[in-house]
Amino acid sequence: MNQPSQRRGARFLMAGGGTGGHVIPALAVARELKARGHEAFFVGTNQGLEAKLVPDAGFELKCIEIGGLNRVSARQRAVTLAKLPFTTLGCGRLLRGVSAVFSMGGYAAGPPVMAALLCRIPVIVMEPNALPGFTNRIVGRFVYRALVAFEETARYFPPGRTEVTGVPVREEFFSVPPPEGDALNLLITGGSRGSRTLNRASRESWPLFRAMGPSVRIVHQTGEAEYESLRDEFARSGIPGQVSPFIADMPAAFAAANLIICRSGAGAVAELAAAGRPSILVPFPFAADDHQARNAEAMERGGAARLVRDAEMNGEKLASLVRELSARPHTLAAMGAEARKLARPGAARRAADTLEEAARQR
Repeated sequence: MNQPSQRRGARFLMAGGGTGGHVIPALAVARELKARGHEAFFVGTNQGLEAKLVPDAGFELKCIEIGGLNRVSARQRAVTLAKLPFTTLGCGRLLRGVSAVFSMGGYAAGPPVMAALLCRIPVIVMEPNALPGFTNRIVGRFVYRALVAFEETARYFPPGRTEVTGVPVREEFFSVPPPEGDALNLLITGGSRGSRTLNRASRESWPLFRAMGPSVRIVHQTGEAEYESLRDEFARSGIPGQVSPFIADMPAAFAAANLIICRSGAGAVAELAAAGRPSILVPFPFAADDHQARNAEAMERGGAARLVRDAEMNGEKLASLVRELSARPHTLAAMGAEARKLARPGAARRAADTLEEAARQR
């Protein structure tokens, strides 16, 4: 009886938002569902990145009012807790006709996920970080299936209902070829908005890299805020390369680099693994539950990266580590190979398979 409705297409609610790490993978899963003839819509807030990314991708966004509970003031926590029951009840109305709920976590996912559990609608969570976020830790034992990026994350979810799938990454990253030539090509990026720490360390390192000779080339994504000052200083540095506020074709930038210096959000480490690139990871110190540090630690344990704490990163540290790694090309190659071992292609397809399975069993 369920099979005919599956052929007509099911309706799925995509929960989560706030950051690109929550929204972008969910969009990849939504596109996969749409390609299979299903309907997907999002629930989030009008403050997070979902407010722009979801409509731009052609999906409906239903907004709710909810704030965070983790790493917020006591007042904010009290306000959120007071709103939570009413927002959850309101989400119950959004679940009409929904076959299953897909959650990337984040505070915006809390009310729709709790409403789904109360209504006995299957919930599939995808946890992209080594340490699960607050929402996924709370609901973890009640979910239909947990899809995780790291083996070590499975212990936070029920045995037998957890699968290591990785997180959705653009297919172009999996096609990045091994680096060629002897030149040392560095890619430094603090994400689309940039990183003050990485911008400062990069600037401080330029005189040190210049002393290393012409084999060093730097491509640096600065973000808009500090772009002009860094661009002018880099032009005077004499180092080959380019400083940009934003790199639109990041897979191509990965392909040109043989060492990447970046933050360690879930999306970044998934792209590093897919591309098989060695990295120096500098976790953002104010990430919720310090999850970026846990991601970087997992990559370092796997032999794919070196971890440098934000407070310790400066120009001297950056140049020293680059000098050490570049002096042993086999080390860089080995780190890249270990990164590639952590890659998990097909995460969006596997998530869509799981959602279809849950819908059929309702």
